[in-house]
Amino acid sequence: MMLTKTKFSLWLSLGLSCSLLWGCTSSSSSKNNNELEFWTMQLKPQFTEYFAEVNTNFETTNQDLKIRWVDVPWSAMESKILTSISAKTSPDVVNLNPNFASQLATRNAWLDLDELVSPQIQQQYLPEIWQASSIEICQNNTCETSTFGLPWYLTTRVTIYNQELLKKAGITQPPLTYKELARVAKQVKQKTGKYALFVTFVPEDSGEVLESFVQMGVELVDKNGKAAFNTPAGVAAFRYWVDLYQQGLLPPEVLTQGHRHGIELYQAGETALLSSGAEFLAAIANNAPTIAAVSASAPQITGKTGKKNVAVMNLVIPQDTDKPKKALEYALYVTNTDNQLAFAQEANVLPSTVEAVDQYIQELEQQDTNTPVEQARKISALQLKDAEVLIPAMKNINLLQKAIYENLQAAMLKEKTVEEAVADAAKEWNEY
Repeated sequence: MMLTKTKFSLWLSLGLSCSLLWGCTSSSSSKNNNELEFWTMQLKPQFTEYFAEVNTNFETTNQDLKIRWVDVPWSAMESKILTSISAKTSPDVVNLNPNFASQLATRNAWLDLDELVSPQIQQQYLPEIWQASSIEICQNNTCETSTFGLPWYLTTRVTIYNQELLKKAGITQPPLTYKELARVAKQVKQKTGKYALFVTFVPEDSGEVLESFVQMGVELVDKNGKAAFNTPAGVAAFRYWVDLYQQGLLPPEVLTQGHRHGIELYQAGETALLSSGAEFLAAIANNAPTIAAVSASAPQITGKTGKKNVAVMNLVIPQDTDKPKKALEYALYVTNTDNQLAFAQEANVLPSTVEAVDQYIQELEQQDTNTPVEQARKISALQLKDAEVLIPAMKNINLLQKAIYENLQAAMLKEKTVEEAVADAAKEWNEY
């Protein structure tokens, strides 16, 4: 299958907040009896041809069934899926990320796949990625682990860097650790007057700072779900970001602007580093060709743990589907090795089955060319061996990020000491 390469920018590390509104009046679904409804997030029109072929192939072997593909804008998915589940008109298969899906998993919204997917099939997926769609659900003093989603496509962040700007600052290699980043940030500011990077502290936006805590060796919550970051390691992580801000080494907008603003700054040549997916290099080439010409990629910045982030998209099956067997069959088909590999190649993302990852890396190594996008894809794929979901699915994860980010901001603005900010964040989370 030959498909045209297109721009594909994924915001996988964004944590979606979830307002759980229940109790709506039930109504019957408008789906036909022979129809399976599949929702994705913002994949049209880039992948219309891909899904047309996937769905036609599935329908060929399931001639009594038609796939109705509905693509939902990213910003609308949360409200649409909440409304459909409350009204019992939900689709049969849905594309979500684990953080958002886990909020509904605690309300028994999805089928438990541990009961439906054999161990042999589960083992086809990368183990840590399979676990990313699992959550512990406690009822009546009994806790059980439930797997609510099938892994689909992945991204690991790479560091896209402006070679020209680093050269002006006298830096020969991009930073690989947060310790190196602090030195580079100071040197870039002193030598060029610009910033090394932008990272957001807006509570509803990217979870990158929260993930940096884990990379620095901070345990966020303990086995009972209580705050575990009010420790010397937690204080050190808070102090790291507070010091960068108070020393003028982060743009002041980090308190008010989201990750999108960081992209704009990089494309304008105002920052030296951008933490993003490999697929975004194509967008930079289109939006800012001058910056793209001096851009290269390096591994993701990490802390003393060496851990690297991987962001996951999965497929979940609502409890209210009237075709659970066919829904699971279709979800397994979309996420099988062949289809994952084809989608990964088309979208410049990573697959999540063991076999597809091996094939993907082999194909990259066999390519004769070494374009910036191919270089970034290779770095991204090779990082998978060290990558994991740094913030596992948990109830109210958006509230944990809110407590930490808001108190970080207070410390940055000198409204609290670092120690007070850490203690207050822990107290707020525990009260949740």
